[in-house]
Amino acid sequence: MLKLRLADPNLSGHSNYCDGVSRRSFLQLGALTMGGLTLSQLYQAEAAAGVGSSNKAIINVHLSGGPSHQDMFDLKPDAAAEFRGEFRPISTNVSGMDICEHFPLLATMADKFAVIRSIIGSTGAHSNYQTHSAYDERDLRNAGGRPALGSVVSKLQGASESGAPAFISYDGGHPGYLGAVHKPYQPMGGSLNLSDKLTSARLDERTNLLGQLDTIRRDIDGGGQMAALDSFTQRAVNVVTSGAVADALDSNKTSQRDRDRYGKEGTSFLRARRLVEAGVRVVSMNWGGWDTHSDNFTSLKRQLPNMDRGLSSLLIDLSERGLDKDVTVVVWGEFGRSPRITSNGGRDHWPQVMMAFLAGGGMKLGQMIGTTTKNAETAKDRPVHFQEVFATLYRNLGIDVRSAQLVDTAGRPQYLLDKRDVISELV
Repeated sequence: MLKLRLADPNLSGHSNYCDGVSRRSFLQLGALTMGGLTLSQLYQAEAAAGVGSSNKAIINVHLSGGPSHQDMFDLKPDAAAEFRGEFRPISTNVSGMDICEHFPLLATMADKFAVIRSIIGSTGAHSNYQTHSAYDERDLRNAGGRPALGSVVSKLQGASESGAPAFISYDGGHPGYLGAVHKPYQPMGGSLNLSDKLTSARLDERTNLLGQLDTIRRDIDGGGQMAALDSFTQRAVNVVTSGAVADALDSNKTSQRDRDRYGKEGTSFLRARRLVEAGVRVVSMNWGGWDTHSDNFTSLKRQLPNMDRGLSSLLIDLSERGLDKDVTVVVWGEFGRSPRITSNGGRDHWPQVMMAFLAGGGMKLGQMIGTTTKNAETAKDRPVHFQEVFATLYRNLGIDVRSAQLVDTAGRPQYLLDKRDVISELV
């Protein structure tokens, strides 16, 4: 088997959140068996199955640890001191749409985004499973679990015309019952350019040889997993040899102007833009650390300006390139934070209500959707369920959740979502 693994020199291994979960970053192209379908044969099979192509895409940004909603987009300046915190709201270019003072750049372009302040349905777990799939990770566990949105898109729409993988993720993403062929490609760092010693032709030779050696194993693989890995591997090898996605991932091929605009901490936003330009349909990533049980405001004073810079640059670029009608950006976490500030200046987990930031996708933007109670404890009006956000994301990709179904490992048809209403205010 051929295994390609590159460590990211810019990352320091791992970090632990309050639940002890380790977040380790690495590049894992996969210990995958080479061979099977050629890329052209795979595309032909997809075409025969009616898989279409489009330029629609999603950039899914997970604020890992749970961001403090009332200190970002739902400030409560009239609340008591133990609830309102240190930050003050500032006006934006949309009347009545105030956001945190540490978002001065986003404040000049509020017409380019919408904020949902009343999201409910969080499972309360320190996990990105729900922001990937809309479900609790225990749902359909016996059948392999619910697939991530990117895996669903991989299944229903396949690769774009550019040949780029449908789903690239920097923060995991489980293919669930769809199986290994639809798991995300995970380039967590390093260079994907072939070395002088391993040319494209030589990689092809190795691929073909390993495919021949694995013929017997594929023949006895009744579950079809080897074939699934074969087609996924062809996607991975194509990233390395085709150039388009590899170039998007190569920081050396990013202009100095772009690097200066996004800043060091905004590199992942820039990379996501370059990947959707290269034809990737779903790009998922983590950004920052938001598990602020202590020193909440110290942490946010450091992070929010960097988020402001990177996210505003992304929105400007999507607009200037005419991608804002096709590319949807969603920024959210696994839950919100507690209304009352703790004795050590933090906010604890609060799954009762949270927020999401949405942009692009041809949506009706420049608005706040939903409100929360006086101290941001619960949704006051227009509660929006997690799955309604996903229904809207699928709609922006051209997927009708009211009719689309997939088949799980037990042969049962499954709708993509249980709650299939889109957010009417946005569409």
